[in-house]
Amino acid sequence: MRRKDREVTNIIEILQIIEKAKVLHLALFDADYPYIVPLHYGYEYKEGILIFYMHCAKEGHKLDLIRSNSNVCIEVESDVELISGGDVACKYGASFASVIGRGRAELTEDVQEKIRGLSLFMKNQTGREFNINEEMASTVEVIKVVISEFTAKSRSKA
Repeated sequence: MRRKDREVTNIIEILQIIEKAKVLHLALFDADYPYIVPLHYGYEYKEGILIFYMHCAKEGHKLDLIRSNSNVCIEVESDVELISGGDVACKYGASFASVIGRGRAELTEDVQEKIRGLSLFMKNQTGREFNINEEMASTVEVIKVVISEFTAKSRSKA
């Protein structure tokens, strides 16, 4: 990381960034160009690993890309706000907090893991617990992204 003064290394602070952000940008390989899709997510942190869960329709381009190359990159950001530079364009900036990570995506087949992922999804998006059953889980595809390599950075407004 070039800007060490903005690096966030405290895992509690990193998890706070992930908790605040509600949209994850999932980058996939698509021949000559990257393919990036914004997705709502749920997550958990276990033994130094970030695990994200997203859901989608049972068919589509992103699923095809995951099946052909499961290597992915994710990005989330929160607390984005313009910092005024007044009348000097080059003095403008933004406050923000972000996490970027590399890992692997997989399509979850195990029904209990799909239910867990969807439950984490709903908890992160709404702050509420929901009872997800097998019938509900069977209607969607659940993408699990395991991130073992990640960095975070933040710039405060003050």
